[in-house]
Amino acid sequence: MTALPSIPVLETEHLRLRAPMLSDFGAYAAFRASERSRIVGGPYSEWSSFSDFSAMIGHWALRGFGRWMVADRTSDAPLGVVGPFMPYGWPEPEIAWTVFDGAEGRGVAHEAALAARSFAYQTLGWKTAISMIVAENTRSQALARRLGATPDGTFRHAEFGDFTIWRHPGPEEAPR
Repeated sequence: MTALPSIPVLETEHLRLRAPMLSDFGAYAAFRASERSRIVGGPYSEWSSFSDFSAMIGHWALRGFGRWMVADRTSDAPLGVVGPFMPYGWPEPEIAWTVFDGAEGRGVAHEAALAARSFAYQTLGWKTAISMIVAENTRSQALARRLGATPDGTFRHAEFGDFTIWRHPGPEEAPR
């Protein structure tokens, strides 16, 4: 029998980054079924969304890190998914973020991405990180800039297409 991964909980001023729970699936599936998900390859079926939702926990087991469910610190309502990520075929580890409908424009992705990047640098010992962003995702590009990341080439994934690689500042220069 394989042990379940231990997924740490991070708390910020407004957010809790925690393991996904089955009660989060409705919000996750709603995002993935929406037109907004086209910037991450969607829209997706509920079945596909459940498979991807389950893979978030599996990523922790296989890689020792992964994406957290981002929840409101007071209500525990799911707001998005953020964290260190290294899916098969990626050029190097990334800090990934997705926020659900209603959470955009509130600083959720910024606050969560800062916590995730600090975890990657301080706990995992990463010396660098990227974020992979498609050209039409201008909101993620703006967030990458706010996080201090700069464009650093492109990457073509066989299934997901073209990405711009955004390079984050290293651990010694990254804003926290």
